[in-house]
Amino acid sequence: MKVSRDTPLNPTVNDIARVAQVSLATVDRVLNERPGVRKVTVEKVNRAIAHLGYVRDTAAANLARGRIYRFLFILPATNNEFVELLQEQIADLSQGLKRERTRISHIRVPAFDPMALADAIDAIDPGDVDGVAIFGPETPSVRDSISKLRGHGVSVVSLVADIPSSERNTYVGIDNIAAGRTAAQLMGRFLGPVTGEVLVLTGSMLARDHLERRLGFDEVMARDFPNLNIMASLEGRDDPDLIERLLPRAFDTDRNILGIYSSAAGNAGLVRHLQNHPQAQPPVIIAHELTPLSRAALKDERFDAVISQDSGHLIRSAVRIMRAHSDNVPINPAQERIRIDVYLKENLPPDRGGQQGD
Repeated sequence: MKVSRDTPLNPTVNDIARVAQVSLATVDRVLNERPGVRKVTVEKVNRAIAHLGYVRDTAAANLARGRIYRFLFILPATNNEFVELLQEQIADLSQGLKRERTRISHIRVPAFDPMALADAIDAIDPGDVDGVAIFGPETPSVRDSISKLRGHGVSVVSLVADIPSSERNTYVGIDNIAAGRTAAQLMGRFLGPVTGEVLVLTGSMLARDHLERRLGFDEVMARDFPNLNIMASLEGRDDPDLIERLLPRAFDTDRNILGIYSSAAGNAGLVRHLQNHPQAQPPVIIAHELTPLSRAALKDERFDAVISQDSGHLIRSAVRIMRAHSDNVPINPAQERIRIDVYLKENLPPDRGGQQGD
């Protein structure tokens, strides 16, 4: 096929300017969506881009104009090993990303405190960030704060716990309902046809990820394992000391507790309870997030299974997505899908600080 003069194999901004019959400065303003260009001229330039099949090299363009990406993570301030892993991943990744003209930082806000989270979002200067990843509860105040931030052109990602009613761009995390269903299948199959009760430990029913896990768990237990009665959630607010204080009260009753589903954090309190109150027939325990503590509990056979998500993948995916939104380019959904991992004592991976592939 013969290529005409107007359709070069590798079109450049010079070709766009020639075909659209405008200056290079005008092409630059249109490509970067800067004001000061008439609508009719913008349309001419866009027609030329479509005609030429021009594909912009975003990385080269950003390098040429000295752009630096600035992304902020908002994490809960809690005594939570999983949040500590996320913080470590942010610190590790920030060093390597400096070479890619990307700066990432984080702040911590009180856990399960929507007003504190909303205040933290409202305090962000939109001129200082390109994207914000938020790990926190879904409430009207948080939704309103996200809406204000998005109104200033800042991309917003919900992390670990979704905030779907907000104007966030994307959610990065596992399907928490599916994770709860998975926990139920494990619990029911480990326990078998016996009759008894299962205790559910959660952080807060205000937290969407915790609520969704409970919903998925209840659905499968009621459908497939009616021989097991699921007790009301024990809210430990991801506080190991609180959980350690609450658990003896649950076991002091006449209930026949055969299993514990620890759907949130604070597992240090659960482990201490098991150590201080040994039972002839320990309960089956399904927990969340592979951390140094839960890894040790699996090895010691205190936990039977751990449902997890890769902390490194979470942070890297959030950065890639915020950068794609900043550049107005598509993301790769398959690459950004966070999988649900199930670990037993027999299939524990090498301890590499949460670094896995994505």
